[in-house]
Order: sequence, then structure tokens, then C-alpha cells
Amino acid sequence: MTTDSPRWYKSSYSGNGGQCVEVAAHHIASRGTVPVRDSKNPSGPMLNVSAASFASFVAGVKSGEFGTV
Repeated sequence: MTTDSPRWYKSSYSGNGGQCVEVAAHHIASRGTVPVRDSKNPSGPMLNVSAASFASFVAGVKSGEFGTV
């Protein structure tokens, strides 16, 4: 098991409105999960989402499945 710390990234499409999530996508290769957290609360909880579920979510966002914000 790897113990590397998450390197958090926000989408380049994120504005400064504070409604952002951050992901540590580099964990996909070593853990098979994508850690996700609220950018407003970096010391708060994080979710570990399976790589397949995260890929499905991203595909849904790109296709407009969730509408626009």
C-alpha cells in the first residue's frame, strides 16, 4: 500500500466563487480511487470515489447530463 499524500487540483474552469471541489487524480494508478474534497474546507473530509465511478461522472458532466450551473 502506498502512503503518498494527495496532490489536490481544481479544474481550470473553476471560478473564484468558492463552489469548487478538488481531486487528487494521481491516486488512480496507485489506489484505483480518486480522492475528492470541498475546496472551501481542505482539512475536512474527503471521499474516495472509484476510478470507474469518477470517469462516469466526468463523462456525464461533459455530455450535459446534469444541466448547467
